[in-house]
Amino acid sequence: MISFVFRRQSLAHITTMRGTRADSGAFIGTNACRRKQARRRLAILIGIFFMAYLTLGARLVQYGISEPLQSASIDTGAHAVASRPNLVDRNGLLLATDLNTVSLYAEPRRIIDADEVVEKLALVVPNLDWRETHRKLRSDSAFQWLRRQLTPKQQADILALGLPGIGFRPEKRRFYPGGATAAHIVGHVNVDNQGLAGMERYLDQQGLADLRAAGLTNDTRLEPVKLSIDLRVQNIVRDVVAKAMADYEAEAAGAVILDAETGEVLAMASVPDYDPNEPSRRLADGSVDKEYEKGWFNRISNATFEMGSTFKSFTLAMGLDEGKITLGSVVDASRPIRMGGFTIRDFKGKNRPLSIPEVFQYSSNIGTAAVADMVGIDGHRQFLTRLGLLSKLETEMPGVATPTQPRAWKKINSVTISFGHGVATTPLQTAVAAAALMNGGYLIPPTFLPRTKEAAQSLATRVLKDETSADMRYLYDWNGQRGSGRNAQVEGFHIGGKTGTADKVIDGRYARNINFNAFVAAFPMDKPRYIVLSIIDAPRTGENGGRTAASTAAPMIKAILSRVAPLLGVKPHFDDPTIETRLIDY
Repeated sequence: MISFVFRRQSLAHITTMRGTRADSGAFIGTNACRRKQARRRLAILIGIFFMAYLTLGARLVQYGISEPLQSASIDTGAHAVASRPNLVDRNGLLLATDLNTVSLYAEPRRIIDADEVVEKLALVVPNLDWRETHRKLRSDSAFQWLRRQLTPKQQADILALGLPGIGFRPEKRRFYPGGATAAHIVGHVNVDNQGLAGMERYLDQQGLADLRAAGLTNDTRLEPVKLSIDLRVQNIVRDVVAKAMADYEAEAAGAVILDAETGEVLAMASVPDYDPNEPSRRLADGSVDKEYEKGWFNRISNATFEMGSTFKSFTLAMGLDEGKITLGSVVDASRPIRMGGFTIRDFKGKNRPLSIPEVFQYSSNIGTAAVADMVGIDGHRQFLTRLGLLSKLETEMPGVATPTQPRAWKKINSVTISFGHGVATTPLQTAVAAAALMNGGYLIPPTFLPRTKEAAQSLATRVLKDETSADMRYLYDWNGQRGSGRNAQVEGFHIGGKTGTADKVIDGRYARNINFNAFVAAFPMDKPRYIVLSIIDAPRTGENGGRTAASTAAPMIKAILSRVAPLLGVKPHFDDPTIETRLIDY
């Protein structure tokens, strides 16, 4: 019995032991499985992290070798890299083009030490504003311009500094090979390559600005835009007016050459001028040179002046066209005219009756006023309006000035306007009106773009009879040979025209000792093709010590035409008949 019990207990113990061993084996197997799964999960995690780091590394490399400014978070303006078409003269010579350049920017959030960056950049970038640059570097923005349009050397020097958070943006920079030569015609652009003046601004007004805004000009090569000017002629005109301003100690000077048959402006210069490559110049202290920026002012089309006795051309043309006078008429210029408390005198009066050619030759204020009186106030105003002298000139050039005239014309106004006082016009529109006197009586709007004769005729408006134009050619030639135009003559070329010496208006009053002088010329007088007008503002001296237009503005015409006439295709003639025979042919 005892033995049986023991056996049962032993059997139970053995069974228990076996169960325990079985459970222990199962436990061991489960742990091994779990360890395998853990290792598998760890391997997967490692793989995921590895791929993540690999992806991040690849993206960093990509950002490192590409332009970071392509990020949508940094807005630099699509217009910053937009292209503009080249500007060329009538012969294809380059006036303006785009150059590839770079500009310096900063990403302030990546700047470690703003003070260090400013100090190092100041060694390379001239006239760096320390305070403003430091402010930009400490800002919370993602992007800040530091300096636009650097030179290649400046870019290389900055790269050598190894500054984090500093980069370069490729841009376009406008370049003007001729510098100041045609500054007032071509104009200039701002740092974002947007036209601000001259024909550069005209291009933007014609739709280029809209194309830029749409991003359609960035990578597009645009066709060159041809202008009407001849760069060779333009260079001579600018040289002559700059020399005249210096020689005659004047405040300003200018000139324009116009094709009387097409209305094309072949050259136009006004000094003081400026270099469009550097439209705003900075002084040593970093401030803007305001005196330099005064050169932006174009006195030929953007300013109005009382044109003095050049207006006698229009007054006599008016009398001829209205049939009030002929070239054989005689007017009384023997005594001054007293009117409304004013006395009208001649500068160098003959104190006798004068024929119409003599009125023109001697520039008689009294004789001219008599002709205006024959036509009447309303007829006078209507005639000048018909010639375009009292309304704003229509042309491509932006910023053209509007003429000024009395609000209500009275007789005294008509009298003074007849000899060029009381109405102020631009020199350019004076030249345009003079072209109508010479070309058969057609007023043709001026243009700075090429134009054919056929196109010009489609735009022309007849403002004078053909007979009147022939008579005015006679008077221009007469004065060029016998009157104040003699100082503009060039041997071999027949030049006619009219001087204008006007007392300059200062603070609303006429200054008796300060003149604004002009000369409007036509040549060659056997068949006038070109109108040339010169101005000289407040000269202190002139040829032979004189300060009138005959001593200043007329010699400018001579200096210009002696050099440009061959370039314009005008051949000299030295075997022409005498002045009397040539004038009779009219």
